[in-house]
Amino acid sequence: MALAHDWLCGLRGGELVLDRLIRVLAPRADIVGLWTMFADEKPLTPAIDRLPRHVWPAGATRLGAGPARRWLLPMYARAVGWLSDDLAREHGRRAIDLVVSTSSAAIKNLNTFGIAHVCYCHCPARWAWSAEPDHAEGSLARRAGLRLVRRRFCAWDHAGSRSVTTFIANSTHVSQEIARAYARPARVIPPPVRTTYFVPEGASSRVRESELKRHWLVVGAMEPHKRVDLAIDAALAAREQLVVVGTGSQERALRQRAARGNTAAGSELVRLVGRVPDPELREFYRSARMLLMPQVEDFGIVAIEAQACGTPVVARRAGGALDSVVEDVTGTFFDQPTASSLVEAARRCEARGLGGAACVLHAQRFSEAAFDRDILNELDRALGGRLSLAPVEDSSEGVLEAKPEISVAPRAAPIALAESTLPIMTVERTQPEPAQSDGAPRVTRA
Repeated sequence: MALAHDWLCGLRGGELVLDRLIRVLAPRADIVGLWTMFADEKPLTPAIDRLPRHVWPAGATRLGAGPARRWLLPMYARAVGWLSDDLAREHGRRAIDLVVSTSSAAIKNLNTFGIAHVCYCHCPARWAWSAEPDHAEGSLARRAGLRLVRRRFCAWDHAGSRSVTTFIANSTHVSQEIARAYARPARVIPPPVRTTYFVPEGASSRVRESELKRHWLVVGAMEPHKRVDLAIDAALAAREQLVVVGTGSQERALRQRAARGNTAAGSELVRLVGRVPDPELREFYRSARMLLMPQVEDFGIVAIEAQACGTPVVARRAGGALDSVVEDVTGTFFDQPTASSLVEAARRCEARGLGGAACVLHAQRFSEAAFDRDILNELDRALGGRLSLAPVEDSSEGVLEAKPEISVAPRAAPIALAESTLPIMTVERTQPEPAQSDGAPRVTRA
């Protein structure tokens, strides 16, 4: 078996899914290597770091592995072509039965030369297919560059998607985007969330009673499409305390925005705390009155982490939040990308007393055990029933459960299904298919 991932240049949600996938598969299959366009020398997780890496030579340089990789978009086709040839050479040395890619950019376009290929797709490249304005925001050069290469990239990306035998989407929203971009169906398997680590406060909690439930919270990368600016504006308008966890290309501008707002308010309402380790992140979830998700998210792992800690979510009524948040049970939605709309939804969340046990119960549907079972069933299908589904020992986490596939009834009321796992769903193609077809890693959030 061969694995592929767009780039290994930081530890975020996509890399956590890759880590879990490796830890589920390693005891059951011979993983010959991990193919990627870009990689730096920094360690990620023990599971990822143990695999032999096959990196496009230009992507292993300081320039390629740094933030400049986003400016190398016109070179992605060349990178994938080189990796395809390298994969073919490896296949010639020892037969590869299955390629599994995890992708939000271009690595799914590997030419697998007839080898079965399952792609766990976090989203079609959003800067090309769906969210170019957000990704280009604030940068004339980026906006002009995307306009220049977008059409050609989309044509290449659509054609390259034919190498994928089976698409798996991380949310209903992404399955619909896959159908729109590639005219392909996709099964929905939500990403794994560490619901046994992110739990409500207890005897081990370091949060003092005086600090509980005092602030709003944002967790995520400080990039244009994450709309942290909207959360800051909403907190300042409502005169509410807001803690922002994360870093990114927009950090300097967002710090300036928060400083101006704090000065005008005469109080430090908004705090940007940067990267934090997992124990501190868990305490922020526990002490928050609510988590804000002002962006249209593909899935939004942080929404489930917050709910697992008993904290409700206020989210845009779009994207993956429609899967991860149950309206008026585990959170509220707002419809317009404006500070006033967000504030109104936050007030509704508080007025209805959301949070607590309902959030925790709902979060269990997105556990690592649910992911393990569903992903193994799908990969076993791709291998014609040759993948072992028996429980195995994971040196870092004990037994990983894998159960035979079961029939799941269509989703009913959210609370009625809260104790089950999210069913695998299929979104029918919108047009004819092309002829070719806790030992969890310690994380520092970006």
